[in-house]
Amino acid sequence: MKLPQKCWLIIMAAVLVAAALRLPRLADRPMHTDEAVHAVKFGRLLEEGLYEYDPHEYHGPTLNFFTLVAARLTGKADFARISEVTMRIVPAVFGIALVAMSLLLIDGLGKYTVAAIAVLTAISPAFVFYSRYYIQEMLLVFFTFGVIGCGWRYVQTKKLLWAVLTGLCAGLMHATKETCIIAFGSMLLAIVFTMLVRRSETGPIETIKKNINPWHAAAALTAAIAISALFFSSFFTDPKGILDSVMCYGNYFSRAGTNRVHIHPWYYYLDLLTHIEFFEKLTWNEDLIVVLAAVGFIAAILRRPKGLFNSSLLTFIAFYTFLMTAIYSAIPYKTPWCMLGFLHGMILLAGVGVVVLAKTVVARWEKLILWSVLIVFGALSLAGQSLAGSFFYYAKPSNPYVYAHTGNDIFNIVDRIEQIADVHPQAHDIYIEVICPEEDYWPLPWYLRSFSHIGYRSKVDPTAPAAPVIIALADVQPELLSRLYELPPPGEKHLYMPLFDSYTELRPQVELRGYIIKDVADLLDRQTDPPLPESLIGAQP
Repeated sequence: MKLPQKCWLIIMAAVLVAAALRLPRLADRPMHTDEAVHAVKFGRLLEEGLYEYDPHEYHGPTLNFFTLVAARLTGKADFARISEVTMRIVPAVFGIALVAMSLLLIDGLGKYTVAAIAVLTAISPAFVFYSRYYIQEMLLVFFTFGVIGCGWRYVQTKKLLWAVLTGLCAGLMHATKETCIIAFGSMLLAIVFTMLVRRSETGPIETIKKNINPWHAAAALTAAIAISALFFSSFFTDPKGILDSVMCYGNYFSRAGTNRVHIHPWYYYLDLLTHIEFFEKLTWNEDLIVVLAAVGFIAAILRRPKGLFNSSLLTFIAFYTFLMTAIYSAIPYKTPWCMLGFLHGMILLAGVGVVVLAKTVVARWEKLILWSVLIVFGALSLAGQSLAGSFFYYAKPSNPYVYAHTGNDIFNIVDRIEQIADVHPQAHDIYIEVICPEEDYWPLPWYLRSFSHIGYRSKVDPTAPAAPVIIALADVQPELLSRLYELPPPGEKHLYMPLFDSYTELRPQVELRGYIIKDVADLLDRQTDPPLPESLIGAQP
């Protein structure tokens, strides 16, 4: 299908807007705990060339290896010199590419639908926010849509290339995150339901024979297995990772229902997307996408209006999105970024909803009202929320996409420790002790990665030597003070001073306290004392 100039301009503008919302100031937001964990794991791959898949944590390897490409392109080989920009540029690029990839469905959903999808993907607050997040979710959504888009291209062209690309995207889904199994299951069920809905036209076996060449299917499956094995085995240096990538699902299903920290009610995601606070200066919601998706879903079920869309593709997308939403809502374990998979399905349906409404209204005044609502309460509202959420409210709990997030105090903590390194003889080799129960000290390992001697502990160790600098959760202060002042014998006790000048949080309601040995504090004070006024320089006592 030839794309009109107007649609080209809209899609190109959407890509540029996506880049403008995703690329600037990537280092401004503090690193979330999950981001820091993935970043530190990447550090070993960068410096040692080693990656071992852990079936219990960290998810799949694609994020690490694509980040290695970004690091190589920027000439960074030292983990201490890697910045947040190098890490976050990876999901940002995939988030931008996702906008352009909507073109894969142009001859199934129509040129104006694809243009609407591109715009909504570019300005969705959730997609903007998590495209700037160093986690696997944006890559997973990209590869998932790659399976749908390339699969559709194959059905239309019957070309081997599209079959292989579909398989590669499926393999990359598997190599990105365990939750790919939800998308795979939803796709298969959606295909079955679509064939059942269309059973009066063709039978399921005939449909499969008509649309899929067995040799092409085998090529797609081979490509999927090969690319997944390549990544999980760390390019065949760790073959055990291939088996672990299958065995990991026992742990995944166990954690999905038992991790009490992230257990939320079934309506949690829908509440996030339709969240409205009437008494707040700034409201957060993606109501327009949800409403337009409902319109698109109804159009798919009713198959109205006829002739605008490929009914099989639209029915598949409708069932796929519904199943994804239902499954994720039913799973007790929930984090905001997990909803991106079905939210993208909603955006696909929302694009359909825009065209359906545009074709439904006839009168000029009706069109004026419709486009005013879509532009003012839709595009401008979503873009404004994306701008505010990612550039001004990126660490504030009032932003619904900020979840158990590190506060801006982390920058003060790091600055304070860097000041100590500047005056201490051991510089970045100074011994620092971090004490946080249940290993709740992240993202400090990322921010203190340039310090070579740090002891991370989950409890106070009475036998460990006292460090010149100690950072600890407020909860352990009684035990820590006992260790510093009661346990050491006479002549071996040191006086400690507060490291921070004010109340300091790692995250909301998670207080950190710092302690610095007095000798080091004196060095720091002398370094930071204000200079004498010129009138007193050289004055005699």
